[in-house]
Order: sequence, then structure tokens, then C-alpha cells
Amino acid sequence: MATFKSFCAYRPSKANETLIPALPYDVMNSEEAREMAKGNPLSFLHIDKAEIDFAPDVDHYAPEIYEKARENLISLEESGAMVHDEKPCLYIYRQVMHGRSQTGLVGCASIDDYINDVIKKHEHTLAKKEQDRINHVNVCDANTGPIFLTYRENMEINGIITAWIRNHESIYDFSKGDVHHTVWLIDDEETIEKLEGLFDTVSSLYIADGHHRCASAVKVGKMRRKEHPDYSGKEEFNFFLAIAYPDSELQIMDYNRVVKDLNGYSFDGFLKKLTEKFTVSELPKAMSPEKKHSFSMYYGGRWYSLTAKKGIFDENDPVGQLDVSILQNNVLKPLLGIDNPKTSDRIDFIGGIRGLKELERRANDDMKLAFAMYPTTIDDLMSIADAGQIMPPKSTWFEPKPLSGIFIHHLS
Repeated sequence: MATFKSFCAYRPSKANETLIPALPYDVMNSEEAREMAKGNPLSFLHIDKAEIDFAPDVDHYAPEIYEKARENLISLEESGAMVHDEKPCLYIYRQVMHGRSQTGLVGCASIDDYINDVIKKHEHTLAKKEQDRINHVNVCDANTGPIFLTYRENMEINGIITAWIRNHESIYDFSKGDVHHTVWLIDDEETIEKLEGLFDTVSSLYIADGHHRCASAVKVGKMRRKEHPDYSGKEEFNFFLAIAYPDSELQIMDYNRVVKDLNGYSFDGFLKKLTEKFTVSELPKAMSPEKKHSFSMYYGGRWYSLTAKKGIFDENDPVGQLDVSILQNNVLKPLLGIDNPKTSDRIDFIGGIRGLKELERRANDDMKLAFAMYPTTIDDLMSIADAGQIMPPKSTWFEPKPLSGIFIHHLS
């Protein structure tokens, strides 16, 4: 059963609720982060991407980068720009984007639940990315960005959260870009105890987004255990910052593909090969696929509909029946020669938030061919994680993403 506990957060003062929070570190490059933080010394990007405080040619993984992140974090906390909750609390975090809301509970999850697979994964991690966040968490002595978790909806948890929102004022209420953010603080010990007890009945938590941050937080916790062999298990380094959303609250967006060339095929020859595995028809305009196992394809100014024929995938294989697998196994690999989409320089991935116009733009610019995908579902994600299997690369794109810098969890 899952552990989800309260903690004493550092968080922005009310006056700085719009100045400090920032997008997660991994949704932008350093140049974009530098531009976003321009003129705002309080931006959390000075902590999460501290290389922006150095010359552009600095090694982003040099020790001084992490030391600068720690220095900037301490400065925020000690200057009064952030406040510290002196007793453990839970927090409710709601985001509204284009009229759709998602509401999660902010607290700390257990590294033991990750180790023992109570917290389930669906993605492999890369050692270099892990090491970056290990260094960041370890040097800052803090989790600065929450792990995005989900769980199968629990109506009692929902009821408590809904009642708290109805009966209490929010502590933050602001907009950034297209997303409105609202936070409530739960400081009532009885309510906290009820919520912690209800999570103790939740059989599994699932990482929706943040596999690298999660793996890194766990490894730092294990490092601290070696440094403190007499640890009790209650120390803060045994836990990491997380937001837990019921599965009904989340939306996975499409994660689309653009390809650089036709691998030697003429377009007519490529279409002919496609018809062996797919029903192909031309579309009157740009249209996203309307159902699972169908795709929209763009080439040469025209859009086409592709529908997978029966027998080209195993419907009982939770990974094989994913649309990203069907495309990879029947088009990208055998026809276009993209054996490994994680390493190939002939393919790129575009989150559905960018829209079909971005697929057209890329295919007309530096690429040739685009595929618009039907979104993977939360049920798919959970089924694969339950089976102990791994999703193909770039299967899910979650929006909106939780901001960093609203909640800081210190490890000591």
C-alpha cells in the first residue's frame, strides 16, 4: 500500500506567487530558459537551470552549476521571498487549461514504495539525465520539482479534497500563460491523518511524468541512507516531493512524429507499401485521428488517413497494441529504416500541444513526413506498468505540467 505524507514546505510568499514558479526544467533548453528568466532574478529557473547565470558556453554539468543552484535556493529562502511552513501540511494544487481542470494532492511519496514497485514505472531512464538530477538534488539538499503521479480514483479522497476547497480560501491564485494555478493549504491534523490513511489503502501509484526526477530522488535517498546507517526511515531523505492526481483528472495528449525522408521510396511507392498494412485514404483537410489504431499522415501539402488492418498487431499485448508501437513496427522501422527512434537523427517528436500546423510547418521545412497520433490513454499506461513492461519512447505528453518552485521539500 502507498505512503503519501505531509511535509514542511518552503514556498513563495504571496507577493511572489507569480514571480518564482516556473515551467519544469526539462521542457526547455538553456537559451529558452535564459530568455524566460530575463529581468526576473526570482525566477525558479535560476535554481532548476542555474547554467543561465553563467556564460552560454559553460558546461551545464560542471560542479559550479549545482553549487550556484544551491546558492540561489538558499538566497530565495533566506531573503523572505519564500516562506516556510513550520508544521507538516498537505497541499491541493489545481490547474485549469482551456477550460479543463486537473486537481492533485501535494505531499511526499516514499523511496521504499519506488524500490518495492508500489510506485510503478512505464519508462526507461537515461544515466546522463539521472546523474544531472542526482547532482542537483544532492547539492541543493532538496526536491525542487514535484514528481507527477497518478492513482486509480478514490471517491473518499476526492470527497475530502472537494470539501476542503469548498470551505477554505486558497493561498495562491494566479495565471501563467494559458494555465491558471490555484493552491490550498491543508493544515488540519485530523484531515491530514485521514488523507494519509486513505492513501495507505491505495495499492499502487503510477509515475505519469518525471521518471528521471523520481529515479534520481530515490538514488539520493539511498546515498543518504549509506551516509546515515542508523537511519530510522522517518528522515526526510526517505521521501520525495510528488503530486498525486486521480486518473480521472488527467489527460494525455498526442505525441506526434516527423520524419526527415522517405528512405529512398518515391511517395507513390511508399503509399503502395502502406496499403499492405493500413487502409489509406486522402483527407479533405488537416484532421487529427478520431480513434485508436488510426493515424493522420502529412506529405507534400496533403493529409491522409491511415487505419491499421486486423492482424498487424497483437490486441492482447499491452505494449504491442499501442499506436506508437503499431507505427514503429509497421512503418518507421520496416519502411523508413528508423530502428531506434531514441537515437535516430531522422525522426523528431512534437507534443500535441503544438497542433497540426506545427507538423505541417516541420514537414515543409526541415522534415518531409509527419504522423499525427491518437493519444495514449491512462488505462494503457496503468496496464503496461501493472504488467511490468515499458512503453516505447515518446508515448505520452501530459498537459498542463505542474510548475516547479511552488513547493520545495528539503531532505534534511
